[in-house]
Amino acid sequence: MGDFLRMNGLTGLFSIVVELLSILLVWMLIREVKWETFFHFPNSRKAQVLKLLLTVALGHLFAQFILQYWNYTVMLKTFVE
Repeated sequence: MGDFLRMNGLTGLFSIVVELLSILLVWMLIREVKWETFFHFPNSRKAQVLKLLLTVALGHLFAQFILQYWNYTVMLKTFVE
């Protein structure tokens, strides 16, 4: 039972780290977008909130892709054994 709880905790920690790193990566990429083409005032509060929400949403989607891919590889490993 102890090994299961430890593994479950490590999986949770790994998921949090992947989620935060994915959001950070997307934030770095979104900073490079020329927002003047989308907004009249790209530094307004509304534009900043939209960029923040877009960053979190895209980062979450990317993290879910990575975590599901990781889960599938673990399942395949148990299938082969």
